[in-house]
Amino acid sequence: MNGCEGDSITPVETIQTRRFSSVPTPEVAIDRLISAISELNSQPPGFSSGIIRLEVPIEQQIEAIGWLHAQNQLHPRCYFSGRSQTTTLINPFFESTNGGRGECPKNPVSVAGVGAAVFFQQQSHSFSQKDWRYIKRFLSEDCPLIRAYGAIRFDTRTNISFEWEAFGSFYFMVPLVEFVEFQGSSMLALTIAWDNKLLWSWQKAVDVLQGTLCQISSTVVKFRKEAPSTFILSVNHIPSKVSWDVAVNKALQMINRSNSELVKVVLARSSRVITATELDPVEWLAYLQIEGQNAYQFYIQPPGGPAFIGNTPEQLFHRKHLSVCSEALAGTRARGGSKALDIQIENDLLRSPKDHLEFTIVRDSIRSKLEDICDLVLVEPKKEIRKLPRVQHLYAQLSGRLKNEDDEFEILSSLHPSPAVCGFPTEVARQFIEETEMFDRGMYAGPVGWFGGRETEFAVGIRSALVERGLGVLIYAGAGIVEGTRSSLEWEELELKTSQFTKLIEREKSLPVPQNGQQVTLH
Repeated sequence: MNGCEGDSITPVETIQTRRFSSVPTPEVAIDRLISAISELNSQPPGFSSGIIRLEVPIEQQIEAIGWLHAQNQLHPRCYFSGRSQTTTLINPFFESTNGGRGECPKNPVSVAGVGAAVFFQQQSHSFSQKDWRYIKRFLSEDCPLIRAYGAIRFDTRTNISFEWEAFGSFYFMVPLVEFVEFQGSSMLALTIAWDNKLLWSWQKAVDVLQGTLCQISSTVVKFRKEAPSTFILSVNHIPSKVSWDVAVNKALQMINRSNSELVKVVLARSSRVITATELDPVEWLAYLQIEGQNAYQFYIQPPGGPAFIGNTPEQLFHRKHLSVCSEALAGTRARGGSKALDIQIENDLLRSPKDHLEFTIVRDSIRSKLEDICDLVLVEPKKEIRKLPRVQHLYAQLSGRLKNEDDEFEILSSLHPSPAVCGFPTEVARQFIEETEMFDRGMYAGPVGWFGGRETEFAVGIRSALVERGLGVLIYAGAGIVEGTRSSLEWEELELKTSQFTKLIEREKSLPVPQNGQQVTLH
C-alpha cells in the first residue's frame, strides 16, 4: 500500500502497539506472533483504517544485521543503526523521559526490517510537506517504535537515472516484519496497516503479512564479519581525473570572480567497480561496522532495486519533541600511523585557513537555518576535531528548542542540502552541481533515516554505495571546493573517503591499480 495517495490530512482511525511477555528465543517469538495474528484476525478491529504493531521482547541481545542476513533476500528491506551512545554528545534541550505512556523501554541499537506494512514513494515530484503529512498519518507519540525508514534524493528536481529508478524521488517504509536490537535484549515485531480508501483492506493486509511470515527465518546464526572474498576487475570514475581537474578549476574561477555569489561548492565522484563475484550488501555493511562505532549505518532496498548502503559520520538532525540538534562536519585528513603523527595531522587541520573557511561556512549556515525555527540555538563545541578510524574532520554540534513541533518538515527542508554536501549559497551551488556533474547522485548525500511520532532522526547519506544485482557497485564521494582549493589534493580526499569500501575487496595480484580515474580491466 502506497501511503502517498488519498487523504494527507486525516490520521488513520486507530494506531496501537500491543506488547506481549518476553520469550527466550526468536523461534518462540515467531510462534507467539503467529498466534497473536490469528487471534486478532478472528476479531478484526472495527475501523476502516489503522496501524497495529505487535511486539515480543526476546531475552537475549541478537544483532539486527545478523537477523537481516538470515532473511534470504526478502524485499523490500531496511536497516538503520544509530551512532554509539558513548560517542554522541548530549543535547541540553532534550527532555528526560522515564517510562511515560507508550515509552519504549530502551533506545534501539539497530533496527532491521523486511516487507512493507505501508510504503511512501513518488516518482514525479520533490518530497513535500504533503508527503510528510502522508507519513505522519500512520505515526503516533503513543507508539514510538512505529517508524518510517527511508531516504530522499539529493536533488529531487533532477531526472532520475536508471540505477536509481526503484527509489523514486523518495522511498520510505514502515517494516512489515521488524527485528530490533537493544543493549542486552532484542525484539521481534509485526506491523499491520490498512486503509479502505486506498483499497487496502484489513484482510488483504493480514494475508500479505501471513504470507511473509511463512518465509521468515527464525534461526539467526552470527556470521563472521569478513571482507568479501572477491577482487576488482575494473574501476571507472565519473568524472575521470582530467575531467575532475577541469570541474574544480571551473568552480574556482567562479568563486574567485568578483561579482560571483558562489563561496563554496561540493563536487562529487561516482566510481563504478566491477567485481569478480557478486557482493552481498548485508555482509559488506556488517564488515563496515567494524570501523563504524562513531557512525550511522544504513541499508535501504526497494522491491526489485539495488541496495543503498552507507557508513556515514554525519548527522543531519535529531528531533525529540521540541528539541533538535544538528552538526557541522567539514575538512578531512587521514589518521596518522602513530600518536605523534596523528596529533601533527590534527594540528595541521585545525590551523588550515582553507579548511577553516569550509567548516565555518557549514557551521554558520546551519546555525542561521536553526535560528529561523528555534527560540534559542547553542553551538558547543564551536570547533574541534572529530576522529574516525580512517579520517578526522572539523566538527561542531548545534542544538536548539523548536518554536513548534510541526516545524519538523521545516527542519528537513531547510537543513538539506547543507553546505557540507552542496555548497553556499545553496541554490547557486546546486545549480553549479546540476550543470557540471555528469552522473546522478540519487540518494547519495541526501537525507537517510526515519520519521517517528515522538522522535525523528536523519543522517546525511555520504560514505555510501549502491550495490547492484550482479557484479557492479557504485561508490560515491565528494569534496568541498573553496578559495585556496588544490584539485589534486581533493582527488586524494576522494580516494581516502572511498577506501573504506575498496579496501575490503581483495585485488588480484596481477591486476594493476587504476590510476588517474581511468578504467583498468583484468583480461
